[in-house]
Amino acid sequence: MFAGAWIINTRCSETYEVFSATYKLFGLTLWKSKTTPRTVIQSGVVPGECWCFKGSEGRIGIHLAARIIPTSFSYEHIPVSISRDGHIQSAPANFAVYGLNAEDDVEPALLGEYRYQIGENDQPLQRFEVSKTVTALQTFKYVELVVKSNHGHPEYTCLYRFRVHGKPVFDEEV
Repeated sequence: MFAGAWIINTRCSETYEVFSATYKLFGLTLWKSKTTPRTVIQSGVVPGECWCFKGSEGRIGIHLAARIIPTSFSYEHIPVSISRDGHIQSAPANFAVYGLNAEDDVEPALLGEYRYQIGENDQPLQRFEVSKTVTALQTFKYVELVVKSNHGHPEYTCLYRFRVHGKPVFDEEV
């Protein structure tokens, strides 16, 4: 089992500052909290500890720790019950996932298009199988999550946790 990945900053939308914590002592700023795209691939789901981008459309590129044959993806958002403002309209709604052969790939392979459901009976953690059989057996070292819409927030979209699942492929197998 392989774990770990890092963000491809050149394939990310611009960060939108929504929540930032500033810690002061006697009027002097000691520390300022800021979320980055890396938040999306780290563990934990705490209200406000997400990465936001402006508007309802954006993207994030991820460099995987190993080359894989992708099998599925998971997206997890906070439930409405623990939301700071009583809704999760900033959650992604429609999105696509692409496999890339290089960080600067101009023709990524579509692995599938999906919809993250929010509602009373929907789970915060949802799994999506690779749906494009043409690309299902290709190997990739990079993936890109492209958000096409959110659930109605007019200013920004927040991403909490995105995971890529797949079968590792070693160089001698390629």
